[in-house]
Amino acid sequence: MRVFFTGGSGKAGRHAVAYLREQGHHVINADQMISADGTNELQVDLMDFGQVIGAMSQFVDFAELESGQGVPRYDAVVHFAAVPRVMIGTDGACFAANTQTTYNVIEAATKLGIPKIIFASSETTYAVCFADGEIKPDYVPIDEDHPTVPHDSYAMSKVCNEMTARSFQARTGADIYGLRINNVIEPHEYAQNFPAFMDNPTSRRRNIFAYIDARDLGHMVDCCLKTDGLGYEVFNVSNDDMSVGLTSDQVMEQFYQGVPQKHPMGENETFYSNAKAKRMVGFAPKNSWRDVLEA
Repeated sequence: MRVFFTGGSGKAGRHAVAYLREQGHHVINADQMISADGTNELQVDLMDFGQVIGAMSQFVDFAELESGQGVPRYDAVVHFAAVPRVMIGTDGACFAANTQTTYNVIEAATKLGIPKIIFASSETTYAVCFADGEIKPDYVPIDEDHPTVPHDSYAMSKVCNEMTARSFQARTGADIYGLRINNVIEPHEYAQNFPAFMDNPTSRRRNIFAYIDARDLGHMVDCCLKTDGLGYEVFNVSNDDMSVGLTSDQVMEQFYQGVPQKHPMGENETFYSNAKAKRMVGFAPKNSWRDVLEA
């Protein structure tokens, strides 16, 4: 499968690109910056619609010239490029960049007839992460039906992007899947960061005590690439267990007293439900901090 991937040089993207290439996909990384050798990469200003649609409709390596059949069409677009959180620049700049780039990517893809688009949404849409003070979930575990009424510009941009995607899907009939990605953890961060999470579980409250291994995020993207015909869908993306050493009952007692439970929680079950992704696209996360810290 030929895949146009934006943001493949970022924390989440580089692992996803590597995983997809391991699975045999031909992935072109379109980013603001490219590696020194430029292999299978394009430098693109995603705020410029002309550059976006141009990048999606041009040759990207010399081998593509050999067939004499013109520019090959992409089978899918994966859009991960974004300002990654609030407080990097101004709130307005964050919102403008995230919404405009997503609009440009989806409009270009649909105008070129690319049948599938996967884009990065966020755990922040549920309002917990960047709240001023504490906002508790309406219920746990949080699933995709939970209200998305955030208070910050980053999460607002993600909610706006979901509506943009839904509107393009309704107009074009393309498959467009949004991934509400939880806190991305790279393999080296288990040993580096998780001991502190065990000592201070409160530090994980804004991430809903959850996480997603960067390699399993790549697996989720691959699952979406291989699943056709869903129309517009959003999926929570998380690992199966929590990012703290407490049991689910202990987290309920310490942090979520009075919060309704949709079902009885497993002993270490994530409070950021990945059940829909498992059911609809075959998501099966394999990695855990326990593999490192309890080895």
